[in-house]
Amino acid sequence: MAWELSLSLDPAGSQPIFLQIARALSDDIRRGRLRAGAELPGSRALARSLSVHRNTVLAAYRELAAEGWIVASAARGTFVSAELPAPPPRRFAPRAAARAEVPARLGFDLGAAALREIALPAPGVLRMTGGLPDMRLVPTAALARAYRRALRAAPERLLDYGDPRGHPRLRAALAAMLSAVRGLAAGPAALLVTRGSQMALDLVARALIAPGDAVAVESYGYRPAWEALRLAGARLLPVPVDAAGVSVDALAELADRERLRAVYVTPHHQYPTTAVLAPGRRIALLELCRSRRIAVIEDDYDHEFHYDGRPVLPLASADTAGVVVYIGTLSKILAPGLRIGFVVAPEPLIERLALLRTFVDRQGDHVVERAVAELLEDGEVQRHAQRARRIYKARRDALVAELGARLGGALEFRAPAGGMALWAKVDARIDVDGWAERSLARKVAFSAGRRFAFDGKRRPFVRLGFAALDEREIREAVERMTGALE
Repeated sequence: MAWELSLSLDPAGSQPIFLQIARALSDDIRRGRLRAGAELPGSRALARSLSVHRNTVLAAYRELAAEGWIVASAARGTFVSAELPAPPPRRFAPRAAARAEVPARLGFDLGAAALREIALPAPGVLRMTGGLPDMRLVPTAALARAYRRALRAAPERLLDYGDPRGHPRLRAALAAMLSAVRGLAAGPAALLVTRGSQMALDLVARALIAPGDAVAVESYGYRPAWEALRLAGARLLPVPVDAAGVSVDALAELADRERLRAVYVTPHHQYPTTAVLAPGRRIALLELCRSRRIAVIEDDYDHEFHYDGRPVLPLASADTAGVVVYIGTLSKILAPGLRIGFVVAPEPLIERLALLRTFVDRQGDHVVERAVAELLEDGEVQRHAQRARRIYKARRDALVAELGARLGGALEFRAPAGGMALWAKVDARIDVDGWAERSLARKVAFSAGRRFAFDGKRRPFVRLGFAALDEREIREAVERMTGALE
């Protein structure tokens, strides 16, 4: 069913209504709202939508046809002419009020912004950027069944306004998962569901940070998180990262010089290097932040995917002082398009975040949240995570083997103990950014080190995601990378 065509008419105006209709339609054709060959409503339908007599519309259509704007066929209907008149018609006396299209230029100052546009690779590109899950593995049939059941069970409640903290069943299911798998003794009251972890970061930044507050971040890190902190007014200060994670000694020295409001860290699999924060540093970080009353924003974005040894529990699991704000997501476990993230924190902060959320988004999609809660309750998510972990480990091993065989002289790396991507040092003689550009021309996309560097300068590193590609695609991707290097 087509949308009704809306036109602005003035019954008290000096022009007859049929001329107002003709003028409005010709203006719409001239500015491109109605394009050449587009079908116009029938005279009865347009008369009904405009609350005028059909003869009025017929008179307007005759006027337009005489001017060459439209063509009419008794068998097919009325259409915008494919050959529009070159000069605009002049016979209408006063111009009826025309509706202008959205201008291409701003009529006010927008101001400078340091934000970067997110570019999506073209179709056919083998994507090794980021830590993307494989959408082909998502249990879509189970999700569809759960979604239908959710709608049938309580459509009025789920489609109405609801709790901005998230659907109660999902909050309870997530709390149970976090307690069993990640060691967080948190109930539903200490948990807020968001539309992805990026919204969680944005809300936490708004709640904690005032303009000018100093926030420490890892010197290699996740730029969208940095931008969320900056938009809240944070003054970001980088802290070095090495093979044992963020340097807590450097953080302590920084805290001696600056009054830090918060520190943003990715301790489980440091983004992008995949380094795991060493046990001694974990203890020292929590103690430093407890003694200085510094908030720890812990981003645990891919906890389930650890392959060698036991996964390290989050900092939040050892937090007894209430300094850790824990952010997680189901984007890697299930799919990013579901837009489900969450925050675990002391209840006063959760209440503040829920209030802020009502001004931004009001609430999440409670139908999706209830469906995902069902998948968590019946073990579907857990089974999917276990299956994906086995598959991603095999893909990690395949990438390590292919890189060693084809690019061993160009790259220096270790097989990551977990995560969904590999961090490699590139031979100093290679132009990393040029290599990435030539590889993209061969339809394989990966990220050069400068993308993750706090200062944005060139770094001799690459990050290669492996989870979204199967073994055949990994071989093809490395072959294309090799060709681009040669």
